[in-house]
Formats: sequence, structure tokens, C-alpha cells
Amino acid sequence: MSNVEPAVCLVDDDASVRRSIARFLESSGFKVDTFSEPEAFLTHLATHSVPVAVLDIWMSNMTGMVLLAHLCARSPKTRVIFITGREDHAAETTVKQAGAFAFFNKPFDNKRFLASVRDAFTHTSSIGRSPTNGSSK
Repeated sequence: MSNVEPAVCLVDDDASVRRSIARFLESSGFKVDTFSEPEAFLTHLATHSVPVAVLDIWMSNMTGMVLLAHLCARSPKTRVIFITGREDHAAETTVKQAGAFAFFNKPFDNKRFLASVRDAFTHTSSIGRSPTNGSSK
């Protein structure tokens, strides 16, 4: 890692999930910018580079799938890791086909999640998006 702390953007409409994941990532050495609303994240994206984003797939104002479409158009190098509290194989398949880097069902294995976040940072210099087998159940 460089002298600049890696920044992860975390978008989840559940405050307790945001706090928990943010604390975990921060304790692992990452800077974390949290957003309770996808729209606030998109505003942030307009003026900031976002190498890695962790998105809840099922949010009330905008789904993570719609947010991924915005990211593909506005920031194609951003690596996206999805998290969800609902097991949904169709959604997992859809977001992976659209370029999601990884997909985790909550609660997830912290070691696998952290490894996926770290891997996402090593792939941010790649051109475009390419799905990986980072799913966890």
C-alpha cells in the first residue's frame, strides 16, 4: 500500500451494519467513507476517486444493482463488493455478470471479506471490470 490510506466507500441503509463493517475495516487499516443513502454516495463519487465500494444490494431508495449501473457508467475502474442480508442467487448472478468483484451474504466470514477487499485494491489498476469468484455464503 502507498502512503495514502486506501479508502473504501461503504453504502448501506442499516446504521448498525455500517458501523460494524466500518469499524472492522478501519481496524484492518482502511480509511472508510460511509453513506446511508446511495444518492449521497453518487454525489461523493462526482468529486472523489473511489477505488473500492462495498454496497448493500437491497436498499430502500435505490438498489445496489441500480447503483452498480451508475458506477459502471461514471467510475468503471471502481471494484464493487456486494453484501446482503437476503440469500438471493438471481441477484448474485445478475451483479456478477454486470461486473461485481465479490458477493457476500450477511453475516459473512470476516477473513474472506477482508481478503476480498484487499484483492479489490490490487485489481483497481486493471482496465474495466472483470468478475471474480469472490462469493461467500
